Amino acid sequence: MAYYNWILAFHVMSFMSWMAMLFYQPRLYVYHREHADNKGFDEVVKIQERKLYRFIGVPAMWATVLSGATMIALNPALLRSGWWLWIKLGAVAGLIAYHYSLGVYMKRLEAGTCNKSGKFFRAYNEVPTLLMMLIVIMVVVKPV
Repeated sequence: MAYYNWILAFHVMSFMSWMAMLFYQPRLYVYHREHADNKGFDEVVKIQERKLYRFIGVPAMWATVLSGATMIALNPALLRSGWWLWIKLGAVAGLIAYHYSLGVYMKRLEAGTCNKSGKFFRAYNEVPTLLMMLIVIMVVVKPV
């Protein structure tokens, strides 16, 4: 347990990095869709999408998941501490599914087969905000 707070700090930093990617990636998709006719811009956005997803998003997601699992392994009593943790884990599963959906959209945008609009991606960009709010409330307030 001596390292638990260090792992928790790493978990919070990893989560913040992952959320930054989850907030910004759909914004790039908005730009991608709304400026598809500008080929030079389109190519730059594709590079940004790939790099953000692969080099920031994927490592940050795995660091978040692995550090969270490590905290539970070090303190298995968390699993019996109430429904708040299970709701949080459900919201994290939602973020993971959202993360991978962004990868699917990225591949479709890159291939030119995505039929979603910039307006769709603006709305889709709100999903991680709602899940993040639920996660923070569960962890800090523990209302259930």
